[in-house]
Amino acid sequence: MKRKKWFGALAVMALVGVVTGCGTAETTQPAAQKTASGAADVQSATLTVGLQADPATLDPALSSALVDRQVMANIYDTLFSLTPTGKIVPNLVESYSVSKNGLVYTFQLRHGIKFQDGTPFNAQAVQFNLERDMAATSARRNELSSISSVETQGEYTVIVRLSHPYSPLLAVLTDRAGMMVSPTAVKKEGANYPDHPVGTGPFMFSSRVKGDHITLVANPHYWKGKPKLSEVTFKIFTDPNVEITNLENGSIQLADQVPAQQLGLLEKNPNFVVSNKPGLGYQGIYLNVTQPPFNNKYLRLAVDAAINRSLLVNVALKGEATPAWGPFSPESPVFNRTLDLPPAPNAALVKRYLKEAGDPNGFSFTLQTANNPVSTEIAQIVQSMLQPYHIQMNIQQLEFGTLLANNTDHDFQASALGWSGRIDPDNNAYQFWHTGGAQNGSNFSDPTADKLLDEARETLSMDKRKVYYDEFVQELHRQAPYVFLYFPNNTYAYSKQLHGFQSYPDGVFRLYSMWLS
Repeated sequence: MKRKKWFGALAVMALVGVVTGCGTAETTQPAAQKTASGAADVQSATLTVGLQADPATLDPALSSALVDRQVMANIYDTLFSLTPTGKIVPNLVESYSVSKNGLVYTFQLRHGIKFQDGTPFNAQAVQFNLERDMAATSARRNELSSISSVETQGEYTVIVRLSHPYSPLLAVLTDRAGMMVSPTAVKKEGANYPDHPVGTGPFMFSSRVKGDHITLVANPHYWKGKPKLSEVTFKIFTDPNVEITNLENGSIQLADQVPAQQLGLLEKNPNFVVSNKPGLGYQGIYLNVTQPPFNNKYLRLAVDAAINRSLLVNVALKGEATPAWGPFSPESPVFNRTLDLPPAPNAALVKRYLKEAGDPNGFSFTLQTANNPVSTEIAQIVQSMLQPYHIQMNIQQLEFGTLLANNTDHDFQASALGWSGRIDPDNNAYQFWHTGGAQNGSNFSDPTADKLLDEARETLSMDKRKVYYDEFVQELHRQAPYVFLYFPNNTYAYSKQLHGFQSYPDGVFRLYSMWLS
């Protein structure tokens, strides 16, 4: 497949393999109403989207999973947005300027936009959102830690002051840190806000049955014009094969996961379209460096050296991924073939590391992984690759929400979770391996890595940033807090009755442009 770089101005985690949630019951759509000519009225159609797990939250300040973003991206607008080619463009911000020293950003907001509760979107709302995302309790705090203050001038001007240059700022404002929530709704609902989300986006929250489905309805007052779809239901599936069965029988029209074993069949089926493009994310295994056995660096290195990534990709994923040894995929502007692609497994190294660890006869540990077929198969393959060295890996299958919570709480020895990827390399690294990072599941703390990550995000030239990231990846190789396995493709399938689908580099569906015939 021809690879395409996602260049631009440059959080969610996804499971190793395919993240799935609960619920397999079919959803039946009402028939589209007909116009006088007999054609379907595209503004009355209901779209049902298969979703690979139950979102943990619909609050952008708390979210850390891709499945959250699939829903939230249609409730909330962002200050800036991505094009399908990865270009960053103003969205709720109409225009902006940056001071010569790169420390002051001035945003001019669009006029006349309202939140779905009827309250105004203005400079004060942006200030509320950014300061909320900067709070110590926010999952966005690392993304906005360079902001020293947020000021307003009148109703539609926002001034963001930085403590030092921060190259990824506009990129993070295309994502959850840029999703604008209604200040009124947050104050009204308090801790219950995630159950009553309110944004300025094309669809409004309607209802939710946890573990089964989430329903959104069209925002009739959307500032870009009313969506062509009247309603969207996100249906949760435990098993990717069941999700594809529901696509084939018409219960859903868009599937966010396609098992590798079914990819070829769907590509040959004239009733469906398959989008299969290399992604920006990575999949692998967190090793908890603060608990035995992986507080011993050499045991981490032994596991890392034992795994045959190429074999794993070919067996479990039918070659529909790229073996990985770092956080920057071939689609990243800082990708380094020598550093980010893995060497062959090395039995001599494994034995040497076990000896240096003081465990020449092997050791045991438990891997927490998702309770779905693909994740289980990948875990079993890794397990078999470790067995020849008497490394016993026990597999503990968990529901996705529990797996995610345990990772956040560092309540694991090894945890099979990955990242869906972002256009700026900082967002693929800093929050995961910088000391105190919001998603630093391994509890990794290394002054060399910290310094390199700080230098990279404060440098504006991508060529210069690449030098820092190359050194950072080498430090990861020396410390092995995370076992990279592969760079997944963004693979989706949808009915030919669905029109307007576009694939984005961050793997998120933008449903506003879609309609059903």
